[in-house]
Amino acid sequence: MTTQVPETIARQATLACDVIEQRLADNLLGIHLYGSAVDGGLKPFSDIDLLVTVAERPDAATLRTLQRELLNISAPPGQHPTLRALEVTVIARGEVVPWRHPARRELQFGEWLRQDVLADVLEPPTTDPDLAILLTKARLHSLALSGPDITTLLDAVPRSDFIQALADTLMQWNTPDDWQGDETNIVLALARIWYSAQTGDIAAKDVAVDWLLPRIPASYHPVVAKARRIHLGADETTAPDAALAEFIHFAKAKITALLQAQD
Repeated sequence: MTTQVPETIARQATLACDVIEQRLADNLLGIHLYGSAVDGGLKPFSDIDLLVTVAERPDAATLRTLQRELLNISAPPGQHPTLRALEVTVIARGEVVPWRHPARRELQFGEWLRQDVLADVLEPPTTDPDLAILLTKARLHSLALSGPDITTLLDAVPRSDFIQALADTLMQWNTPDDWQGDETNIVLALARIWYSAQTGDIAAKDVAVDWLLPRIPASYHPVVAKARRIHLGADETTAPDAALAEFIHFAKAKITALLQAQD
């Protein structure tokens, strides 16, 4: 785990903080860098993950301006010589302290929303079960870019809510329509969920894949190994739908059994 912002993303992280601090001003409590940039898993196509905590719910006009300005300093993975994709989640502290599940987020900005942002569409604040995973990850490994250490700002997420959030995530992927166009990310996400369900910890994508490969039948190795190579920057197409579907259903069944055993 790194204790400082990686040099390759330092300028972009500073630009993002400048935008966030300008738009949220006195409402801002903290900006925390988490994910691959601090857990040692920063790869060519990795996002820059930022968790932004505010004192009060921002109004829609503030959030709309914030996402538009973040778009100017973000780029789709691999499509800009210096900019990475930003993923910025904004939460109001009163919505997560004391902790409740599912918690509410005020904004989630990411490159998958680029066309909506360009059209000035603002996704409204919503309860998000995935916040239990996100906040657990940030509390385990994060750097304060603004404000105090995250463990003094946010409560820990109970293990039961973390497990429920993993189960909720699995429910998203049922048919080929659910993973079409996002095959690699879903295979990697399944590896990470499986790792978390088994160990109670959170690992970088390639670490989770390396952990998983010896634990699954050899017939699934090509699907998982190819996802790992693409994550590391290889220019390859995704695996055939049939092979992907078989692995996804196999992984979901195994992970579900692990999670149910922990209820």
